[in-house]
Amino acid sequence: MPDQSEFSHPFSPTDGERQRVQAGDLAMIFTSDYKRFVARIHPEGVTHTHLGAFRHADLIGATWGSTVKSQIGYDALVLQPSLTDIMKSLKRSTQIIYPKDAAYIVHRLSLRAGSRVVEAGTGSGGLTTALAWAVAPSGMVFTHEAREDIYQVARENLARVGLSPFVKMFLCDIEEGFRAEDADAVFLDVREPWRYLAHVRRALRPGGFFASLLPTANQVIELLRAFDEHHFADVSVEELILRSYKPTPERFRPDDNLIGHTGYLVFARCIDLGEDMARWRQPERQRYEARLQTQAELEAEARRRAAEVAAGGKKYPKLPLPG
Repeated sequence: MPDQSEFSHPFSPTDGERQRVQAGDLAMIFTSDYKRFVARIHPEGVTHTHLGAFRHADLIGATWGSTVKSQIGYDALVLQPSLTDIMKSLKRSTQIIYPKDAAYIVHRLSLRAGSRVVEAGTGSGGLTTALAWAVAPSGMVFTHEAREDIYQVARENLARVGLSPFVKMFLCDIEEGFRAEDADAVFLDVREPWRYLAHVRRALRPGGFFASLLPTANQVIELLRAFDEHHFADVSVEELILRSYKPTPERFRPDDNLIGHTGYLVFARCIDLGEDMARWRQPERQRYEARLQTQAELEAEARRRAAEVAAGGKKYPKLPLPG
């Protein structure tokens, strides 16, 4: 557990720091054309933008939300970045999970301060940032990445935004399992998550939360088939479609661009191995399997009747007479 005497949540300033920019703060320079530049404030630092350079010494002491000027005279606002701003500003070596999906994953995994969450497939650290943000200051993220180059990018990103104290990073393959146990939740961002469900069970506390993001329907189907074998219930598959609107009073309408399919989100809960999985399947799946069983019985009866007729039996079965 991080030492809370040394670390506080990096985006929750104390009362004396709420009003003005301080050295060491994470700040965002927001230009009039809606470009965003996130940087850690240092007395000798400079943030270069398309509207000129902003000297950090000029930002220190400025009121949050006020105007600052670049060295060539352009105005910008200095703001505290949101989690979305932080995630979008990360250096990327891989495609990151979209903020719309990351926020929902945190919600569905029921993460809060003090939670322990295992992640596999760190990537550039986009979701890791959201997970650490949620579990800080008393929780921990245990994240696993197999590629060293990607691992180093994620490490640098987490250090830059001040979330490293809440993340334990492992450069390893997860074929042999995870480097954590008694976790409240596990998230897999890997190509074949169904191969690791046994490891997931060992890492999770009883009844813990599981989630995975997959780009294709074929992958989702394979994962759904594996849930029965490994005793996962309360299964759901969802996707999020985000539509922005033009914030213009005289022309309020949907934006021209739509963030559509970014992946299928699969959620499940780990249940006791002694449970009968047929009892805990989704009602829709139970109804579908009942229809398949009825159809199979009807087809078997039709084959039996056809064989009976071919053997010289009556074409129509004998019907019971009334009375």
